[in-house]
Amino acid sequence: MSNKNLPIDLLRTLITISEVGGHTRAAELLGRTQPAISLQIKRLDQLLGVKLLSQSGQKTVLSDDGQRLAVYARKMLRLNDEAVAQFSSKPLDGSLRIGLPTDFSTAYLQESILKFRQKTRGTQLKIHCGLSADLLAELHRGEHDVIVALHSDEDNQYLSHQWIQQPLWVSSETFKLTNDQPVPIIAHYEGCPYRDRMTSVLSRERRRWEIVFSAPGVAELQNAVLSSFGVSALTAKTLLPGMKVLNENEEFPALPAIHAGIFCRHSQTSQAGLLLVDQLSQLLSGLTDEPSSH
Repeated sequence: MSNKNLPIDLLRTLITISEVGGHTRAAELLGRTQPAISLQIKRLDQLLGVKLLSQSGQKTVLSDDGQRLAVYARKMLRLNDEAVAQFSSKPLDGSLRIGLPTDFSTAYLQESILKFRQKTRGTQLKIHCGLSADLLAELHRGEHDVIVALHSDEDNQYLSHQWIQQPLWVSSETFKLTNDQPVPIIAHYEGCPYRDRMTSVLSRERRRWEIVFSAPGVAELQNAVLSSFGVSALTAKTLLPGMKVLNENEEFPALPAIHAGIFCRHSQTSQAGLLLVDQLSQLLSGLTDEPSSH
């Protein structure tokens, strides 16, 4: 029995519908008629023997099977479009709106984006830094083209590539905590997954805690830790000399892992955006604690 082939144009139609919420808008973006769009989805349903779309009020959304396929479809589309872009003589111009998380070290991301800028001189970059939750909300509102963000397992719309970060309890090598003292926490602002994990774990263990220092960037947290102001949650990649990792023997239970990812609206992302997604994916694959590519 021969393997089935999934045509790229059908996958592109499925992802476009999922991103814009309906056949009419997808037809406009793809330059096709609405009946043609419907026929493409019907053909894809028949190829796989499942129903890929369903209705939620006035909006067309992915079914459970559609969500499963979308994970592979986005990856296939990204690879297809990146390959085509390699042979394109058309200059990469226009603007690209990029969102970077302040609740994750951006040093690696900034380095990659600077290299990207050298390759795409005709593209105007607009970079905005914020908390992951805010960046995801802004992406859904169409305010960004590409973002990097920490996310939950459920929030995978527009997810192009993901990896896993393992937060670690850290303090300075000279930090001392007395038994009658609430755990002094150094953290990002409210809503940060690292902060939520620290407070949840301590509350579960019935340990008292208090936020003694908060800031938007990782560098500020690192400095506060090294100043013995309290404890924080960092990853192995962001530890600095003078820090130590705290473990269960010191009554600091392991923190749950955090998912991070690159998100883009594939149906509306330019060639420059796809090139950036590819570059960030390659960079972050080398920094991940546990790679998990979508």
